[in-house]
Amino acid sequence: MGDDVLVHYWCPVDAPMEVLGGKWKLAILYYLLHGPRRNGELRRLVRPITQKMLTQQLRELEDDGIVVRTVHEQVPPKVVYSVSQGERSALEPLVDALCTWGLDWARRTGATIDVFTAPAS
Repeated sequence: MGDDVLVHYWCPVDAPMEVLGGKWKLAILYYLLHGPRRNGELRRLVRPITQKMLTQQLRELEDDGIVVRTVHEQVPPKVVYSVSQGERSALEPLVDALCTWGLDWARRTGATIDVFTAPAS
């Protein structure tokens, strides 16, 4: 979305995989859908992501119009990330469905899921 190049996808699932794919983006969105977060909060919640990878993933999500980065002019500067209003209504049911499926799959296979939902800032 950041470039003015038309993209061709072979299957409707290709578009969300391109934008939301990767190891960390959906986990980042899971926490951002619970409320705006600062970088340090996301780093603690999305373990064991590195700072470099978190920054890269947030930039990509911002470039694609999924995440909004807000800088509050204060000392020290406060940067907050949130899901863009235009995408929230589409992403919430998608992430909820993935969570439901993931919890069911874990139950059926005996896997464990450690979910930590910290309060939003």
